[in-house]
Amino acid sequence: MSYFTHSVKLGKIVKDFGLEKIVYYPEFDDIPIESTDINRPGLQLDGFFEYFGNERVQVIGKVEMTFLAQMTPQQRYNSLYAFFSKGIPCVIIARGMKPFPEMIEVAEKCRVPLLVTQEVTSRFVGNLIAYLNVELAPMITMHGELVEVYGEGILILGESGVGKSETALELVKRGHRLVADDLVEVRRVSSKTLVGSAPEVIRHFVEIRGIGILDVKYLYGVGSVKLTESINLVVNMELWNPEKNYERLGVDEQYTEILGIKVPSLTIPVRPGRNLAIIIEVAAMNHRQRLMGYNAAEKFTRRITEDINSESKS
Repeated sequence: MSYFTHSVKLGKIVKDFGLEKIVYYPEFDDIPIESTDINRPGLQLDGFFEYFGNERVQVIGKVEMTFLAQMTPQQRYNSLYAFFSKGIPCVIIARGMKPFPEMIEVAEKCRVPLLVTQEVTSRFVGNLIAYLNVELAPMITMHGELVEVYGEGILILGESGVGKSETALELVKRGHRLVADDLVEVRRVSSKTLVGSAPEVIRHFVEIRGIGILDVKYLYGVGSVKLTESINLVVNMELWNPEKNYERLGVDEQYTEILGIKVPSLTIPVRPGRNLAIIIEVAAMNHRQRLMGYNAAEKFTRRITEDINSESKS
């Protein structure tokens, strides 16, 4: 399991959001964005720089542009120069508004990317924050499989050679979707949510010993794969150990902690003759039933208790 400190390059943001480049040089593509916060620089344009987050993406909306329009060209240049010279990563103008000539001049002088989006300010800021929360989320890489089964994200873990890839492929054959094989990038996108995906270089590929590398998307169609999925259940596959006592009723819930979040988990012993794909399908359905308030193990235990009590009274 490996831990990563993440950043996203400005060039990726420009591409993903389709931003128009006003002042932009090729080397700006590699500017790292490391903060999920966005700043609206109204106070800074008026000269107030206490507690200024200069590491944040700066977004200028209609309010800031109206404020700048009331200044003389010289005042506007001075205000913008004081702002652009603080080492900010970039400035994005919303609503498709045309930048002032002084803004272009200062951006070129301070070597700060100046970009424009056609979206309204509040919508763009909300979308960018959500995007950065995913891209900059704490992340680990885990060895396993991630599949979507009946709408549930199932993370399959286990020792090498236990049959994880074969089980994932069987699930795909049964109509479910593959997210990642062998390496799963897991991001904590909120205090309660983990999202998994595959590294781009191995996305949609599966390795089956004895056959080699398979492209699941081309074998089973685009409906057999998915880019990301929330992790709702962890299934630990291990070789059957006759000396170990495995859970028989499912009354005691187990959890696996990933990035500080406890995820419900199961341990499934592997031995010849067990159809692991069907077992995982049932596990996914049973997990969904529990979320909806129905617990078969508790109901079974309650029936046994009631039966024992009724016999003791008779």
